[in-house]
Amino acid sequence: MKFKHILGLLCAASMSVVFLAGHASAQDKTVKIGGIFPLSGNAASTGVHTKAALEVAMDIINNAHPELGNFPLAKNAGLAGLGGAKVEVVFADNQGSPATGQNQALRLITEEKVVALTGAYQSGITLTASAISEKYGIPFLNGESVAANLTERGFKWFFRTTPVASDFAKIYFDFLKDMKAAGAKTDSVALVHDNTEYGTSVATVITSVFKANGENAPIDIAYAPNATDVQAQVLQLKEKKPDVLIMISYTSDAILFAKTMQSLDYKPAMLIADDAGYSDPSFIKAVGKISQGAFNRSSWSVGPAGSPTALIADMYKKKSGDEMDDTAARQMQGLFVLCDAIDRAGSTDPAKIQAALKATDLKPDQLMMGYKGVKFDDKGQNILAAGVMIQLQDGENYTTVWPKANAQKAPVLPYKGW
Repeated sequence: MKFKHILGLLCAASMSVVFLAGHASAQDKTVKIGGIFPLSGNAASTGVHTKAALEVAMDIINNAHPELGNFPLAKNAGLAGLGGAKVEVVFADNQGSPATGQNQALRLITEEKVVALTGAYQSGITLTASAISEKYGIPFLNGESVAANLTERGFKWFFRTTPVASDFAKIYFDFLKDMKAAGAKTDSVALVHDNTEYGTSVATVITSVFKANGENAPIDIAYAPNATDVQAQVLQLKEKKPDVLIMISYTSDAILFAKTMQSLDYKPAMLIADDAGYSDPSFIKAVGKISQGAFNRSSWSVGPAGSPTALIADMYKKKSGDEMDDTAARQMQGLFVLCDAIDRAGSTDPAKIQAALKATDLKPDQLMMGYKGVKFDDKGQNILAAGVMIQLQDGENYTTVWPKANAQKAPVLPYKGW
């Protein structure tokens, strides 16, 4: 009987260890969060820059940075709500594949025992990876994927901080309205997009917003991602001669389009980029000099010297060697929001983190992005997300040009290119 009693105690102890491994207690020193990003493949540059941004975020969270003012988690070292616990992002490479992203989400949850997930940049991969977190009841905080349907699935564990396609479509419409009032011709618009979840979703939403506001449906020009030849698409643009060209492309495709436009001597009067590849530092390095005058949408601004955003930008540049771009900044903001919720939850229990995310109500001075705040609706979408228009002017840096209240410089037309 005594042997059986001891055996029973050992079994109970083993079960306790297994349980605690699955959900770290408040006394644990490290809180593990899974980060799924394209560290190889077509969008590897974005993934590598995002990884650097999250490593800077971990420094800010895990060490005291009172110079960042009112930023949550900056004043103390670690998560005060969990006794100073440190945050560790366990990175996983989605390789630009929805299936791989899904498998990595499963591995991070079941093997790495992460308490939450973040990522995955490409909307099509966020779609599959977040489906796994939903199945397992693990919070998934997305900072940068903009496909409209991500928050239309009835998920309870998915939260998104970034502005989305409908927000950007409205920004483009209002921007073009102001440009037209200033004398620019904006009657015909062409959308060039890949046929991924991201490209098709954004193009569809922009088309619907323009039509709903009484404008003609944009010319739709689709192409396969990771293209090796886009001459047919550029020649189609030369034939159609739209007043405005809106590009919805990841990095390698955006670079290829810029080079092809130069080789075929095609310049639209106005080129607007939907962030993505056009914000990637590798795009700027490769073809920034032949893409002068390109507009882009953004929610990131460095801000004046000495400001919290300027200090973060400096930390990031020292880490990565590059200027902070909008995509990396939006995902960095997403991690801050997730960790703030974990801190307020005072627990690594997924349901308590979920409840804290639902109760999030961050103000502009608590954010590194130009959002009006962070507050989630019932679908998990941040209803206070916002953006501006930036433009490549006089070199290889973007400048905020719209709206006028936020502008550092006035917009310049026509598109110069090279």
